[in-house]
Amino acid sequence: MSVTTTRAILVAACMLGIAAAPYASVQPTAASPQPPSGRGGRGRGGVEVMTLTSAAFADGGRIPAVYTQTSGEASPPLAWTNVPDGVTSFVLIVHDPDAATGNGTDDILHWMVWNIPAASRSLAERVPHGPDLADGAHQISATGPFYRGPGAVTSAHHYTFELYALDTTIDIPAVGMSPPQTRAAIVAAMAGHVRGKAVLVGLFKR
Repeated sequence: MSVTTTRAILVAACMLGIAAAPYASVQPTAASPQPPSGRGGRGRGGVEVMTLTSAAFADGGRIPAVYTQTSGEASPPLAWTNVPDGVTSFVLIVHDPDAATGNGTDDILHWMVWNIPAASRSLAERVPHGPDLADGAHQISATGPFYRGPGAVTSAHHYTFELYALDTTIDIPAVGMSPPQTRAAIVAAMAGHVRGKAVLVGLFKR
């Protein structure tokens, strides 16, 4: 990863508050990101706490094998509640903070889905592969346009599912840049537009 890409992720993550307690098995606190700017901003401050759950595993529980690299690698079912008003889209970021890369300044991206429609309150199990989904959302991971399941070998890792409610959509395609560059660009575009956040953590070790 280039120095420029790493710096972009760090700056944008700090603006969004992503780096604070990345795998605490609790719901996030209502932090205050930067004021909205750019298209789609509605001028509202504060980030509301949402709830993100999965029928497949409890927060802080073990992720079943079917959703991992050991068997099937299907994406798990997800659902969310307590969505604030004025939401235009959602972004889901699934990452492994226990698998640091880039001298500890980044981690492995297991899934990133953006432009999830505002009316959505769930992602079904086994989301199809491909950069562009039928509902207009886009997806990537560190290894391709699909969900990448957990695969920790030496110890249980904290696979962190973060859902963001935005007051805008993100005009960034899933193809054309490397996954780290796309991730950095999306996180940067989210700054000032986050209206709600939820966190779900699952554990896995082969």
